Amino acid sequence: MLAFIHSFILMFAEGGAPWWNYPGFEAWKFLNLTIFVLILVYLLKKPLSSAFKAKREAIRAELIKAEEEKQAALNQLTLAEAKLARIESELDEIVENAKQEAEEEKARILREAEEEANRLRTQAENEIERQAQLVRLELRRFSAEESVRLAEEKIKQNINAAKDARLVKANLKSIGGLN
Repeated sequence: MLAFIHSFILMFAEGGAPWWNYPGFEAWKFLNLTIFVLILVYLLKKPLSSAFKAKREAIRAELIKAEEEKQAALNQLTLAEAKLARIESELDEIVENAKQEAEEEKARILREAEEEANRLRTQAENEIERQAQLVRLELRRFSAEESVRLAEEKIKQNINAAKDARLVKANLKSIGGLN
């Protein structure tokens, strides 16, 4: 490029050959190139413009689709964040409910244990009372038997044959005697 500019400057500076015929410049090459470019532009303008237009429309459609996908992704992100927030609140609620249920279960178990202890205490008291009554009856029976045995022994010690005969006669008289 510098050579071309240098040649162009030299051509006008020397005042020699006309600019279109200056050696190295060769205007016919530029004319030929210009005609070739114009023909290419004329022939390729319509297909290229339609191809560029189609490509532009495709890019625009892809941009619109990308924007829609971006909005859909943002909506999903918002839904996911909302769901995450709900999950955290539900988790807190579940933990709170579990604590409350555990407290209620603890209170229920304590209440049932107390009721069972009261029931067992009552049952033990009743059993003790029943056993005490049985022991009292057994003691009365034993006491009566022992009293009778001791009385028999005392009577046997105090009674001789004469006393026995007199008692028998007195008893017979009291019941009406011997017929």
